[in-house]
Amino acid sequence: MVDMLICRVDLDESLSGSDSSYSGSSDEEDGDNNPKRQDTTLNALLKKQAGLSGVEPDLDSAPERKTSKIGNSPLLWLQSSALPSDCALGIYRSLFTTEERALGSSELVQVITAKQLPTKPATNTKDSNTEKDGGVPLPLSIGTLPQSTSEPHIFLCMIGGGHFAAMIVSLRPQVVRRNGLADEKSANVIAHKTFHRYTTRRKQGGSQSANDNSKGNAHSAGSSLRRYNETALTNDVRNLLFEWRSWLNTADLLFIRATGTTNRRTLFGPYEGQVLKANDKRIRSFPFSTRRATQSELMKSFVELTRVKIASVEDLLRVQQKEAERATKAKPDVLKDPTPSKTNTPKYTREEEELILHGAQIHALIRRGKAPALTSYLSTNNLSPDFEFFSKDGNENYHAPRPLFLAASLNNVACVSALLLKARSDPTIRNAEGKTAYEIAGDRATRDAFRLARSELGEDIIDWENACVGSAISKEDVDQRVAQEKADALESENKEQQRRQAELDRLRQADNDREEAQRDKKFGKGKVVSISGPQKIMSAEERREEEAKGMTPEMKMRLEREKRARAAEARLKGR
Repeated sequence: MVDMLICRVDLDESLSGSDSSYSGSSDEEDGDNNPKRQDTTLNALLKKQAGLSGVEPDLDSAPERKTSKIGNSPLLWLQSSALPSDCALGIYRSLFTTEERALGSSELVQVITAKQLPTKPATNTKDSNTEKDGGVPLPLSIGTLPQSTSEPHIFLCMIGGGHFAAMIVSLRPQVVRRNGLADEKSANVIAHKTFHRYTTRRKQGGSQSANDNSKGNAHSAGSSLRRYNETALTNDVRNLLFEWRSWLNTADLLFIRATGTTNRRTLFGPYEGQVLKANDKRIRSFPFSTRRATQSELMKSFVELTRVKIASVEDLLRVQQKEAERATKAKPDVLKDPTPSKTNTPKYTREEEELILHGAQIHALIRRGKAPALTSYLSTNNLSPDFEFFSKDGNENYHAPRPLFLAASLNNVACVSALLLKARSDPTIRNAEGKTAYEIAGDRATRDAFRLARSELGEDIIDWENACVGSAISKEDVDQRVAQEKADALESENKEQQRRQAELDRLRQADNDREEAQRDKKFGKGKVVSISGPQKIMSAEERREEEAKGMTPEMKMRLEREKRARAAEARLKGR
């Protein structure tokens, strides 16, 4: 594989967390007097990783041990004796088969060594035949290449959003000499192809087929074009796969990114002459995020897959902590410790739970404006009209701690009246801000409800001055004021209509004066005689009689035939 490792070193330790940090080699292999290598900082990290993932490494087991996966990390970490003890080499797991991943450390090193293929001899390549994105020489014509190759190779493919890109790359790198300069190692691209079609709905997202499946077929010109392009893209991709079938059948791995039902159906069918099978064990997904399907994106993905990663113990520990935090946020209820945390699951007493339940019910009734149900709920459960909502820290209901405050802040006139007149709530109570329920009322109608209650309940029962409620007002006064406001609004509206009509008349008179001035300027003053007075509106029969005056019978018949012909033509056009 191209530069799979930086150098040919003995990778004798696994950092994946499944293998223990102890390599399991003998004294002769390690060149150490002790039969076991002493724990290092990296080994301590391995133990911690294994403990977090539920895998307990057996450091005293036999030298040949199998690896197992830790968490969801896509990388397999290895340690080399040629590197410092706090450094590790990372290789993507997807490059190995399931059987290879289960091998021990020594066997896995042999597999990696076998994947290191010698480079091809140097070939002269001009810059014009080199792709700009990544500097990879590409074949001039795919049709001139052989349809099979004995060299190990992999297939990379991306499809989505009307974009398709595919590439077959040999695992044997080649040395390229560009314009006679120094030799450069480059990937050996056997074949590549891209297709780009307009299939997605711009600024709306989603393919046309997905929109048709959810909302029915659209009948616009754009939708027809997108449907045609989807069919054309499917045919192009399947024809290309059929042409490359010999390469695909002999490929070591198949890296495919195809999200969505339509894209997967394009590749995996079923259809006649199908090449790719969804259950093929060689199929892999890209273990990292990718962008739009282009040739340069495929080359970047190939480079990312086949280049070794170097990390330190601090980097691995930082990644491990981030993954643990992400897993905890995603599944907070799945804990290794059977005892729940006190901070995450606060405990309430039975009385507190009952207060929380009553508070939720009262909140719901007030928000929906159910005044009769609110008073009935308070009396049925023997609750005080000044029931205080429960809050663990005291800051949750600091603005509206009681039902009267909540109803006033929501401008719920019916609930305010019911709490004051029927439930006899105390309006003198203040919240944490030092304000009464009247002071946090949001509109005049809600404040009038307090003033009406003051008028009906009287001055002796409640200290209305302490409640900051305005002067008492009767129902008749409210109705009279509302009627006066409606009359004032109607009068104001009539005045506005009169003003608009006067302005419209002024504009019309100005237009007439301007037209008359233009006629006087064109024909001279007094030369054009205008018809004054209202014009008589004639009916259709009177208009026909006026038109037929002075005509002979033959002319009248000809006129009628022409009218009937025009009417027939109009009816035909209207169909």
